[in-house]
Amino acid sequence: MIDFRYHLVSIVAVFLALTVGLVLGTTMLQDPLLESMRSETADLRGQSEDLRAERDEAELLNAGADQLAEATADDVLTDRLDGVDLVVVAAPGADEDVVRALGARVEEAGAEVAGRVSMRDAFPDAEEATFLDELSLQVSDTPDELTGGPYDKAGTELGRALSAHEDDDEGGHDAAATLAAFEEGGLITVQGSPARSARALIVVAPAGPIEEDAEAATTVLLTLTKAMNREVGATVLAGGAEAAREGGPIARSLAEDAPYSTVDVAGRPAGDVVVALALAEALAGGRGAYGVGEGVSGFLPEPLPDAAGSGE
Repeated sequence: MIDFRYHLVSIVAVFLALTVGLVLGTTMLQDPLLESMRSETADLRGQSEDLRAERDEAELLNAGADQLAEATADDVLTDRLDGVDLVVVAAPGADEDVVRALGARVEEAGAEVAGRVSMRDAFPDAEEATFLDELSLQVSDTPDELTGGPYDKAGTELGRALSAHEDDDEGGHDAAATLAAFEEGGLITVQGSPARSARALIVVAPAGPIEEDAEAATTVLLTLTKAMNREVGATVLAGGAEAAREGGPIARSLAEDAPYSTVDVAGRPAGDVVVALALAEALAGGRGAYGVGEGVSGFLPEPLPDAAGSGE
């Protein structure tokens, strides 16, 4: 916001300066008007400098907060996720550096990232919906019980394949085969051993604006996240400022009162700590919207969640 205002004020100042130059070349305007325009130009330049100073101060403050988060993260996160196996699910367009940083941060809290599932661009493609619906029915051991649209069904089957809570005593559902079928269908890529591993999920939102059919793609992501959350339980949708803007996946999650937690400051050291804390809170049965965007309940959970297993 500061950058936009700064550039706007600068542009206005330039045009006023040009106008003053033109006026100086004529004799039709009187000196008081010229003096007024000079004064307005000077005021705008002053505003521009003030805004630039505010921007620089905000950047320094953010950098300081990140340094503080790095210095205190170990103390804040110790044992918060001790013994928790989780899976990271990356939406199309998720930033690879953010995905890796989040994985490292939750491991610092004691969790183990059992694997990662990355959605490919074909996943939200409307032309693939029929194929996705048929595939979900084929891999399900209870196809007659699957309800909803193609993405509800797909999210349910993916959630069942990832969930560590699923009872596999009867051997009716082959989780690894389900993930392999989605991967062979060009819908996901799988890293590690996520099958039947997840007590919790981190879903990483796209890093930038979705270029094509953004509303539909966001709807797909939210539908999948809700369905996986039903099967796995503790889930955090993590993203940056773009995801929290109007129409973004986090903004829409808040508007729809989604059943999972959200964090809109992922990608910075302090924000990644918040993701780990939100996940610990979700494992204890809580839910919240954290960060700096409109509608959040706070920057981080308050009070801080207990260490994993401390309430048992």
